[in-house]
Amino acid sequence: MKPVTFLKNVNREMKKVSWPRGRELTRYTITVILTVAFVTVFFALIDTGITQLLNLLFE
Repeated sequence: MKPVTFLKNVNREMKKVSWPRGRELTRYTITVILTVAFVTVFFALIDTGITQLLNLLFE
């Protein structure tokens, strides 16, 4: 497939995409940020707990 044909097809498909509206996009963005923050805190706590446990075992 030629690059020009590929880009035309991409453009045609992108016009079919249902893009989120402003309020919807804000809600999705907040959801992603909160999920990433939760997972970060969760794994930080798990890491701290494992580190403390290993420090107790090897001291």
